[in-house]
Amino acid sequence: MIKWLRENRYAAGLLLFVRLYLGYEWMTAGWHKLTGGFDATGFLKNAVANPVADKATKELVYPTFHAFLETFALPNAKLFNFLIPLGEFLVGLGLLLGCLTAAAAFFGLLMNFMFLFAGTVSTNPWLVLLGGIVFMAGMNAGKFGVDFYLMPYLKTVWRKLTHAKDEGGKPAGKGTPAHA
Repeated sequence: MIKWLRENRYAAGLLLFVRLYLGYEWMTAGWHKLTGGFDATGFLKNAVANPVADKATKELVYPTFHAFLETFALPNAKLFNFLIPLGEFLVGLGLLLGCLTAAAAFFGLLMNFMFLFAGTVSTNPWLVLLGGIVFMAGMNAGKFGVDFYLMPYLKTVWRKLTHAKDEGGKPAGKGTPAHA
């Protein structure tokens, strides 16, 4: 199934629709927050005051995440007021354009899990399921988008950056030692 998601042209076509739906959801959520005066303080205070806890034992289910919210996120709410809307908007833009699609899906999943750890369910499980499919598909999810052109270019640049050259200009390991 993973091979089909990653390599099949028809899968790429189906993923286009999934990607466009996810991109629209992320981008509109980010846009509304960017233009609507978003403030995460209330959400963060509520997540700290009402953490996800086991009903029987009242123990925190995600104690390290609760500590992160209490000691870092809440005191730096202004930073999160900027990062959350911008992140949502950029994830949506990446998915809509099919540009760095796997990275956009990864960061979308990361945000979804943060919201889930804080106790918000909403549409997050649905977005995690679809985002996980897009992420697992990798480059094939962006085949009908900017990634079709961008990824081969980035591979070429990466190859050039990672292949060391010796004094003669030949790539290391091609008949001459790198440290001759």
